[in-house]
Amino acid sequence: MKYLNNTIVMKRMNRRLKMNTVWKTIFIFATSFALLTLVILLARVFSQGLGYLNFDFLTNFASRLPEKAGIKAALVGSIWLMAVVAPVSIILGVSTAIYLEEYAQKNKLNDFIRMNISNLAGVPSIVFGLLGLTIFVRLMGLGKSILAAGLTMSLLILPIIIVAAQEAIRAVPQDQREASYGMGATKWQTIMRVVLPAAISGILTGSILALSRAIGETAPLVVIGIPVILQFLPENLLSAFTALPMQIFDWAKRPQEEFQYVAAAGIIVLMILLVFMNSIAIFIRNKFQKRY
Repeated sequence: MKYLNNTIVMKRMNRRLKMNTVWKTIFIFATSFALLTLVILLARVFSQGLGYLNFDFLTNFASRLPEKAGIKAALVGSIWLMAVVAPVSIILGVSTAIYLEEYAQKNKLNDFIRMNISNLAGVPSIVFGLLGLTIFVRLMGLGKSILAAGLTMSLLILPIIIVAAQEAIRAVPQDQREASYGMGATKWQTIMRVVLPAAISGILTGSILALSRAIGETAPLVVIGIPVILQFLPENLLSAFTALPMQIFDWAKRPQEEFQYVAAAGIIVLMILLVFMNSIAIFIRNKFQKRY
């Protein structure tokens, strides 16, 4: 009987080891396929775009001639856009997460709100473009301005930041809050001095991903009618502008082959801008991780 039991146990262990090997192989294949695809895309973009990436490309406005085309207006417009999106979305998103996790009561209404915020994170971006067109462009009369586009993009990434901030705040041990209360701190002091510093890593991680999505989105900008080609720079938040994704989209759809290379050079600049933004956020996140 004992020998029979040992045989059954060994068969189960062998079956589990085989399944583990199968799943490990699948995961390795999926990871390798994703990395290979990324390498091919990067190789093609850099091979096509490096030849057009020079100082004139950064300082020239858009042109009908590919050798004279540049991204000056689009690059400055994207920076203006993110100057609106980053503070609006992060402040509103983190504030909403703090209220839902620290102040809101646990009831069906608040659970319904939390569930719908999570669902909004998966809504197609074009829907937010229609919302921005209705509210900011037409109802509020902001027109095709930086402010209208920035508020639209903020709505797009707001659910992502809220969900990420909620998870980060929820991960802070309750013992730390109770210790702060035991020392005589108020709820707000506990949130500012204990909860947020401990959760800042997760909050910034979610914000990095959200802002990266915002700077690369095209559909909402197309819907609200942001122009593709401009020959001037924006002066304030109500100025007309264009953005890098719009400029790249316009170049990529043109039939001339040279414009495909110009679009690849624009993609390289967009990736460099993304890496720069992410590096700043990662630096801040790591700094807080070491402190707390």
